[in-house]
Amino acid sequence: MKEALRASAVPTGVSGHQYTATVRWMRGAGEAFNDRRYSRAHTWAFDGGVEVAASASPLIVRAPFSDPHAVDPEEAFIASVSSCHMLFFLDYAAQAKFVVDKYEDVATGTMGTNEAGQEYVATIVLAPHIHFSGSAQPTPEEVAALHHRAHHDCYIANSVRTEITIVS
Repeated sequence: MKEALRASAVPTGVSGHQYTATVRWMRGAGEAFNDRRYSRAHTWAFDGGVEVAASASPLIVRAPFSDPHAVDPEEAFIASVSSCHMLFFLDYAAQAKFVVDKYEDVATGTMGTNEAGQEYVATIVLAPHIHFSGSAQPTPEEVAALHHRAHHDCYIANSVRTEITIVS
């Protein structure tokens, strides 16, 4: 019982927690390398046993040297920001006794160039559509406050310099 309660609560003081991902790539048999005509397809493996097909973005490296069906690092970064924000939002909505039935975010990242001339994910726009049910319906101001708090506390948002905007 104690373990179930701990798993459902948002922990405090998570400094020092470590997270791992294993990234695997292997050159294909007979595939050249120095001519840069090698596959960028690879795998991400996580501690729960999930494996994800990954690749360079086909917007950067054309197929067949990338896999358009795989997740690219830029998409994963945007999804990570969106997912972190959503998880905090859901917890804070539950604490406020609002019932969320559905949360869907079509997050968009835009590349830019920094002051050193390097390309990076300059902006991410989160555009969540949230459906609430029950007698306690949040006002637009309460929803905005939940988003503000979620953004403020999101570990990923606090880890990057990318400008993150939430629109609803």
